[in-house]
Amino acid sequence: MAPDGQVRTGSFPADSDKRVAAELRRQGLTPVYIGASPQRSAFDLKLPEFGGGRRKSVLYFTQELATLLSAGVPLDRALSISNELTEQKSFQAVGAEVLRAIKGGKTMADALAMHPAYFSEIYVNMVRAGEASGQLQTMFDRLAEFERTRDELRGYVISALVYPALLATVGLCSVIVLLYFVVPRFAQVFQESRIAMPLPTQVMLQASLFVRTYGLFLLIAGTGCLVSFLYYIRTPEGRLWWDTARLKLPVLGDALRKMETARFARAMGTLVGNSVPLVQSIQIAGAIMTNKVMANALGPVMMGVKRGEGIATPLKRSGVFPLLAGHLLTVGEETGRLDVMFQRMAEIYETETKSAIKRFTSLFEPLVILVMGLVIGVLIISMLMAITSINEVAI
Repeated sequence: MAPDGQVRTGSFPADSDKRVAAELRRQGLTPVYIGASPQRSAFDLKLPEFGGGRRKSVLYFTQELATLLSAGVPLDRALSISNELTEQKSFQAVGAEVLRAIKGGKTMADALAMHPAYFSEIYVNMVRAGEASGQLQTMFDRLAEFERTRDELRGYVISALVYPALLATVGLCSVIVLLYFVVPRFAQVFQESRIAMPLPTQVMLQASLFVRTYGLFLLIAGTGCLVSFLYYIRTPEGRLWWDTARLKLPVLGDALRKMETARFARAMGTLVGNSVPLVQSIQIAGAIMTNKVMANALGPVMMGVKRGEGIATPLKRSGVFPLLAGHLLTVGEETGRLDVMFQRMAEIYETETKSAIKRFTSLFEPLVILVMGLVIGVLIISMLMAITSINEVAI
């Protein structure tokens, strides 16, 4: 941003963000955003902002506000500049409404609370705490760090699981193509030659016939089951059953448990570190957890805190959080540094989540390759046995 208040954009070759910031300040400019510009694909241009795009917009918005407020820019001016820098049209409309609400007399927290699809309960409460303490700029710095670490963890998990899922899909499609298009050609040859077929070849041809005869029915039935399943897990009972089942999955269940623990700890560390009451912090942190089993376990934890038991003992008693989490919080309560221990716990379980996901992919990928290789290998061997039998008859 220039001294006259105008926003300027551009690029500058450098080996670090700090060097770019130093050069901009030397030129009398105030850096608002430094880093790789958010790229939009054709897919982003055609569809409204969902999921990851929405989170990215909130993250950039938070980083820009933190930078501008730390440079002494008034809140309304900082919001206006951040809105100009936003590329997503839908989020620009949200920013404009927030700015109008503030100019109309609302607090920043109340204005953000009008858009729960973008700003979570923890985000709003953090801003409210910052306004009450007069440390709004510091609060946006911490919110930016919170949003960044949460986005990084989620992005790592998704990127790690994409390849195994793609591998399984490609392998399944390859088997279907072989059974539906390739194998029937061999069936025609055997029907014309009227020779005895080897048993593996007979099994292969029967499987191909089953797929060609009932394939469409199976596709429709599978789609119906999938839609019914998705509808069921959206109900309270179905969601609770699904979340319980996911935690019991081998290897992956452990990763999910650690990821939820990291999310809870990161939120608690941010809230408790900014003087939000412990019971209210637990309630807010539980609201952002995606696993309902672990979120529901926080109810008895809150009751234990109200009874004066602290948080470590009720958390151990819940039985759904890792044992180490309870011991870390015990140390935090004894030293009076509960916020620091929550942050440390978040770092530990974010690292362990990545390790658990890596273990899962290292086991799942070879398993998928082995299973698909065996299936396709059996099909090919069955074809070769059929060809060999034809040659023997011809001789």
